[in-house]
Amino acid sequence: MSQPIVVNQDILEMEYAVRGPIPQRAAALRKEGRAIIPCHIGNPQALGQDPIAFYRQVLSLIEEPGRIARERRLNRLAGTAAPAPDDRVSDEVLDRAETVLEQLGTGLGAYTESRGLMFVREAIARYIDRRDGSGSPVAAPADPENIFLTNGASDGARLVLEALIADRRDGIMIPIPQYPLYSATIRRYGGTQVNYYPDEESGWSLTTPMLEEAMRGAQSEGVRVKGIVVINPANPTGAVLDEASVEGVICFAERHGLVIIADEVYQENLYGERFVSFARALGRRVVPLVSLHSTSKGFYGECGHRGGYLELRNPPPVHGEGGSLCDVLLKQASVSLCANTVGQVLTYLVVSPPEPECAPYERYVQQRQRILADLHDKATMARRAFERMDGVRCFGKIGAMYLFPRLETLPGGTTDFDYCMGLLEQTGFCTVNGGGFGQRPGTSHLRMAFLPPKAVLEEALPRWIDFHARYVKRR
Repeated sequence: MSQPIVVNQDILEMEYAVRGPIPQRAAALRKEGRAIIPCHIGNPQALGQDPIAFYRQVLSLIEEPGRIARERRLNRLAGTAAPAPDDRVSDEVLDRAETVLEQLGTGLGAYTESRGLMFVREAIARYIDRRDGSGSPVAAPADPENIFLTNGASDGARLVLEALIADRRDGIMIPIPQYPLYSATIRRYGGTQVNYYPDEESGWSLTTPMLEEAMRGAQSEGVRVKGIVVINPANPTGAVLDEASVEGVICFAERHGLVIIADEVYQENLYGERFVSFARALGRRVVPLVSLHSTSKGFYGECGHRGGYLELRNPPPVHGEGGSLCDVLLKQASVSLCANTVGQVLTYLVVSPPEPECAPYERYVQQRQRILADLHDKATMARRAFERMDGVRCFGKIGAMYLFPRLETLPGGTTDFDYCMGLLEQTGFCTVNGGGFGQRPGTSHLRMAFLPPKAVLEEALPRWIDFHARYVKRR
């Protein structure tokens, strides 16, 4: 038997509950033939959400360019008697595929610039400017040179945190509860996690006093706080920040010289609420800001294609090396050569949807509206079920893809982990306990991704209600 080796202790101590013991037990039960209802992860297409036809048609043509001429011949032969749009590829889709291929030049099989394809970064900059009204006094225009294509938003978060964390004294502020990517990555790179606690009962709102309290606590322990993470809309709580909360974070970061890391991957998952981007709220103030976006969420749900981007504003200079944080990110990206090219092109398509009045546009809009409406309906259905459970309370508005109910009546000696494991064993619902995301001491929660089909939820939620009633009777 070979001798054990010493490995990085920070990696050994990382935790990621979204793929932790409860989902692992769910996988084992599925192998035994049990029906599992996966509500532990935001993975829409794994639960039957259709991909957006426009994206997939263009991607398929770019992967197989020879099809473009064949599809054009079919369109000419069809003429005015063309079948329904679902049965063929429109000329507008063919035109878009040709445009992408021209700008790619070398096709999808070649490395790109380390920052990513320039035409994609330019499209992202235009998208941000449209979204935020840039060019007006409100917001500064986006710069393609400060945009990096990444393998999902998680890749961008890791790049930034690795650059900021030099040793154990370097702290990053994160909201509690938080998406465990952040706690795990801070641990992985040997930094210090500095918790701040949004106010649950006021809809998970942020206030300056709570941020200052976290800062004072860190400084008293000799921690150098270098950045603050904000997830908006929030994961796991679904909270949507208003303009005052975003402004408060910016002023706080400006006062303490922090880099803001704005995780904005759920900016399409608002269900009637208004999204306030950090870039728009920042305006022309010189505060370092990293914004993250992804093709995995929104209404697109393209998790497996691993597309996303990082936008950097006001990159601070780097001590002792010359250059700026942008130069450091470029060095890091260069080591990995580039993000995957299919994900880069998919990101381009997400920020460059079909134009109004062209053939693919109506179907695109219908798919978008149907997916978002369906998500909202399923979230509402689940919240109504929680209202029928003794001591279960859900605070805040519906955003992102998750609900984070508080469990107030757990039997003595049990935890939210015990509850979630029991829920899985008895009903098939796979959720993640609140402790996996962090929570205010003395509270218990769980996170539910409201992604399973409506028919599944309609049949299964009554079983959850019955389970809960039996579980809390053990008090």
